[in-house]
Amino acid sequence: MPLITVTYSSSRQVPTLKADIAVAVTELTASILHKDPKVTAIIVKSVDAADWFAGGQSLAEQNLASFWLDIHVTEGTNTKDERAAYIAAVFKRMGELLGPLHNESYLHVDEVRGDAYGFGGLTQERRYSAADLVDVQIALIVQRSQKLAHPLEHGNQAFFGAKGKN
Repeated sequence: MPLITVTYSSSRQVPTLKADIAVAVTELTASILHKDPKVTAIIVKSVDAADWFAGGQSLAEQNLASFWLDIHVTEGTNTKDERAAYIAAVFKRMGELLGPLHNESYLHVDEVRGDAYGFGGLTQERRYSAADLVDVQIALIVQRSQKLAHPLEHGNQAFFGAKGKN
């Protein structure tokens, strides 16, 4: 359920650029960080290259592109290696989409505590706890059904009688 904001600047004038960025970031977020694309939200914003400065000069003057990507994920759901791979892959893909990138292009993976982050009215911690509760309930139902299907194997002789009949 990451929330991702991508702000970019590029001289490329491609009508589908914002959608292309959203698709690429969604795919990389799913494949590297294992986030469900169905609950991934992405905001894509464009900034004029004359209004983006790096190293004291505008990107327009330098004839370079740049981006800032900020992704919020639940703390502890990804390893350092996954985050590093994600940063490298996004940087590479954004260069393909935007053109030559200024080295001062940034990506921030913001790990947020599960009790301080959520969607649909539930924190991630509550969502996780609810999933655990469902798993426990399913396990109990399966266990009960197995006892009823095989009463003698599960110590139900008192209820079913010595031969499994009542």
